[in-house]
Amino acid sequence: MSFLPPDVVHRIRSARNILFLTGAGISSESGIPTFRGDGGYWKTFKAEELATPEAFEKQPEVVWEWYDWRRGICAEAKPNDGHLTIAKWQLLSQTINLITQNVDGLHPIAGSKNLLEIHGNIYRARCTSCGEKFSLGQGGINQPGLKFCPLCESLLRPDIVWFGEGYDNKLLTKAWELSKVAQIVFVIGTSANVSVPTNLALTAIRNGALGIEINPETTSLTPSMQIHFGEKSGEVLPKIFNEVFPDTKQN
Repeated sequence: MSFLPPDVVHRIRSARNILFLTGAGISSESGIPTFRGDGGYWKTFKAEELATPEAFEKQPEVVWEWYDWRRGICAEAKPNDGHLTIAKWQLLSQTINLITQNVDGLHPIAGSKNLLEIHGNIYRARCTSCGEKFSLGQGGINQPGLKFCPLCESLLRPDIVWFGEGYDNKLLTKAWELSKVAQIVFVIGTSANVSVPTNLALTAIRNGALGIEINPETTSLTPSMQIHFGEKSGEVLPKIFNEVFPDTKQN
């Protein structure tokens, strides 16, 4: 029994540009708590109270303690079949692109290339003065608590886009370009509560892309998508991959 209609399989096979948009849901399958909801609390703080420039200005040590804790959780997690299937798909084509809201680094660990991490990466820090970026562990920047720039000794901050901050213009421009030329857009595990990723998906659909949403919950994007799978990406993506590439079936 086919998982996808034959015309959809054909359309995916013949697509020259495919775009994956992923949110917290794909990483929750690997045991990483989602940003909002019950998993959004740390001690007495809500995530939304800590992920702001104002919180960092007032209590940088508390914000860094939270990110050190989160990074420990991410370091214990492993890519699941959703991450791995996207990475395997990308090995077959240079025009399979990936935009993620996630900062946990699981997509690169899975082997994904052509990746835009539009909200940053929890394993990087950025200098509040000179703007240089560093991998945590680089130049001895791996101690818990406050971290300082090896170049100018100013305070470092997580290289994350916080509430109230703008996106990196170069990344955002590239993301819009990819969404406009996509012929298939997979929207995976995103709550659709963040405007930029939501608008990227809608831009792709308005430009003729076939929209496929994979999310156990329905979202504000669901009515705009042609196909919705109410299951986990680790269950759905391998099935789709196996139908599109029957000679390269995953175990």
